[in-house]
Amino acid sequence: MEDFGQMLRRLRIARGLSLRQFAKIAGIDYGYVGQIERGERRCSAEWAEICDQTLDADGTLVDHYRATTRTHAGTGKIDVRRRTLVESMGALASAAAAPAVALEALRHNLSYAASPDHDQWQAIADGYVNAYYTTSTGSLFEHLIIDLAVLERQMAASPDDIDLHRASAKLSSILAMALTTDGQTWLARRWWDTARAAADRSGDLGVRVMARSQDAIKGLYDGRSLSVVLSLANETVAIGGGRACPGTAGVLAARAQGLALAGRGAEATTAVNAVEEMTDRMPAEALADESPFGWPEHRLRHTESFVYTEIGDTSRAMAAQDRALELYPANHTTNRSLVQMHRASCLIREGHVGGGLRYAADVLDGLPKDRHDHLLKEMARRVLSVVPDRDRRRSEANELQERIDPPAAQG
Repeated sequence: MEDFGQMLRRLRIARGLSLRQFAKIAGIDYGYVGQIERGERRCSAEWAEICDQTLDADGTLVDHYRATTRTHAGTGKIDVRRRTLVESMGALASAAAAPAVALEALRHNLSYAASPDHDQWQAIADGYVNAYYTTSTGSLFEHLIIDLAVLERQMAASPDDIDLHRASAKLSSILAMALTTDGQTWLARRWWDTARAAADRSGDLGVRVMARSQDAIKGLYDGRSLSVVLSLANETVAIGGGRACPGTAGVLAARAQGLALAGRGAEATTAVNAVEEMTDRMPAEALADESPFGWPEHRLRHTESFVYTEIGDTSRAMAAQDRALELYPANHTTNRSLVQMHRASCLIREGHVGGGLRYAADVLDGLPKDRHDHLLKEMARRVLSVVPDRDRRRSEANELQERIDPPAAQG
């Protein structure tokens, strides 16, 4: 039977596409495509579907992928990938590793023994994504360090495994997001580099777009220049190719917010309209996904709230804020508080300086101190930045500043 790589090459040539042309359309590294066509690497079912759609193959490639996968599984050949991973995990479990890391390595080995055809990493990564809004940053760090240590060992044993690269991209993204929230922005930027590289090695277009999308969004809060954020956003839009997915919507939102911060109001408004159009095209499952990798309606309204607040269109900003606060789940504490900070800025822009400053202070007072994270403090500083010069010495401004940066305790 013709293998998957051979069929892919035959169909690509029949469509008149060079290797580079096909890779660009599919959003996959051309070197990786070449390795698949030559039979040097195996791909995932999701990757096969992307190739099928790119070539308008009407399911032919996907069906062939499934058939060749079943044939390969039925030969009784030793699964070298899994054997290598099991051996690696056995070595890690018995080595002088941290107890928690050794214990997790042992659990992986037991799971493989019980269900050798089940790959856990997708479920592990999705677990972190789904728990992101409800898990403390400290707990995320504690568990991610363990899982990343085990994943690193498995990737060293199987460096060409695209499933492991996909999991690495997701876990690295979650860690970078948590580091940004915690204010460790310089370290977060290094992990964003890792996340993007892992996503590219996976060849998964959705993961490539999502990693860059989250990077661009968090870049608005981590001290990077707006030109860098906008450049990353434009690069990601080009990679996504207009695909209706949360990653594309997210990076369009980041671009809209960056343009608003740059004072380019007309362009920012146009960019927000593009986010709304993308939301209208979004698959139902993405609209229902409340994780940071989904695109429910409140993410669109949050974007509108940010952009319209920054460009001074307070009427539309407040309408978006009302809708976002209505839609946000109660456990999305930080995101709700960020929208409320937008409201405080709108009040100040409308001339209610004291009321806006008190509103922002009340938002902070309504949260435990450990929820005063870097993102929220940055938005509170945006509130102070819109206070007119003549009102900078008001007591409410001083009180808000002290909540953002409490004075050092006197010894």
